[in-house]
Amino acid sequence: MGATLTLDFGRAVLALQPFSVLLGTELTVCSDGVAQLELVVSDRLRQQNGFVHGGVLSYLADNALTFAGGLALGPAVVTAEYKINYLRPALGERLIAKASVLNFGKTQAVVRCDISMLKNGAETLCAAAQGTIAKLPDSAKSPSN
Repeated sequence: MGATLTLDFGRAVLALQPFSVLLGTELTVCSDGVAQLELVVSDRLRQQNGFVHGGVLSYLADNALTFAGGLALGPAVVTAEYKINYLRPALGERLIAKASVLNFGKTQAVVRCDISMLKNGAETLCAAAQGTIAKLPDSAKSPSN
């Protein structure tokens, strides 16, 4: 895919996102059109029924989609749109958001993301998302500027 986004560069970009730092999000995979973010679940991320809040799942999907899109388009990208389906309540110790590029051109990529919950060593799919990632114009600021 000719990516200029490496795991180290991706981790540096993630470290520049105050919200990601606040949550303790980790970028664990960033190569071959696949980006994976992981997040340890704490009680402060849950809603009133004990499930991980949907906003947390949505945040992970958005970020994972964009990192994967950056692998195809270069690091200066933004999310143009995405849709998420919540499939079951997220209960467990760790969230894993794995995004992969479905198709891309010169200015945009279509990316899919599956979010699983790790509980007692087993992964269970709890949400799925798909989005369009857009390349920023050359004049726009990139994460490396």
